[in-house]
Amino acid sequence: MQGAEHYKEAERLMTICNSCRYCEGLCPVFPAMELRNEFADGDLDYLANLCHSCGACYVDCQFSPPHEFEVNVPKTLAEVRADSYRSHAWPTALRPMFDRNGLAIATVAAASIATFILGFALWHDRNALFTKDGQFYRLMPHEAMAGLFGAVFLFAIVALVMGFRSFWQSIGASSVSAGSGTTLWQAIRDACALRYLDGGGIGCYNEDERPTDNRRLFHHFTFYGFMLCFASTSTATVYHYAFGWPAPYGWLSLPKLFGISGGIGLMIGPIGLLHAKLTRDRALMDPAKFGMDTAFLAMMLLAGLTGLLLMVLRETPAMSLMLAIHLGVVFSLFLTMPYGKFVHGIYRFGALMLYAAERKTEQPASVARPTALQAKEAV
Repeated sequence: MQGAEHYKEAERLMTICNSCRYCEGLCPVFPAMELRNEFADGDLDYLANLCHSCGACYVDCQFSPPHEFEVNVPKTLAEVRADSYRSHAWPTALRPMFDRNGLAIATVAAASIATFILGFALWHDRNALFTKDGQFYRLMPHEAMAGLFGAVFLFAIVALVMGFRSFWQSIGASSVSAGSGTTLWQAIRDACALRYLDGGGIGCYNEDERPTDNRRLFHHFTFYGFMLCFASTSTATVYHYAFGWPAPYGWLSLPKLFGISGGIGLMIGPIGLLHAKLTRDRALMDPAKFGMDTAFLAMMLLAGLTGLLLMVLRETPAMSLMLAIHLGVVFSLFLTMPYGKFVHGIYRFGALMLYAAERKTEQPASVARPTALQAKEAV
């Protein structure tokens, strides 16, 4: 199925689920669903991004395959979720990137930038390729490095903001004041704890019907590892511009402590999630987006790995090559952020904000319950 067919199938399943309501205690998707009697594309985008793909509803559902109703909420919402990434991406000309092999694009981008940096070094100061003094800026001047990566980071931020703005308007979040301080704080708490990646309290289903908390744990390693690496870069920027303290920094400095712990997190988390992705029950997945998912995890893993190797090899002849590879990976990660799995965290956070707002002003569930005839027609 493609595009419109995904939304049609999701509407069919939500109508059936809204009549059954057996799974309403598993995650926020079903309470949010119960507030709706009809499901426009924006509603389905909201529900799909509210879904954490724990798989509990598939395991518990009495109508899941091989039942004739073929209710498979995790897979169907995964397909709609991927469609929402594409339909809200900015600029529109780059939306086809979601249809390509994400891993191939990220790898080519990383290799291209690494080659460019090495070529720049040959032109600027070929002796820097073999330096052992650990001075990054002999390979590329700080101004050139900051300009190159500042530009791609700014582009990624603008693209992510514009995509989120489109998603926010599509799901109707502005109409219920979902951007208030209270809903923002609740969404932050839910997102930071991955509150809904627990299958209703017993854990997440992955390769079989034995729930575990492994996916939640590895998500935490990945998210907080990324945030620590971002804190490392931000702290180093403050050191450089505010205090005039250029790199390199000591092992006990904040940039190093943040970077080492973040790099470790970016190795443990993505490795665990890649294993979970490879062993996941295919019935719960959207196979068309397997490449996009693995590309994001692979780039996060490589960013952590190359960053740690760069620290270890900084005062060796391998430093220049390692720096070029690391910067290539980071550049590729920034460039592909708005057009890959990274956006799921942004959109899911927006869905959590809307859910927090709806919980404050929700109508009685009976108001939105479909009739038996509607459910029968959906089947």
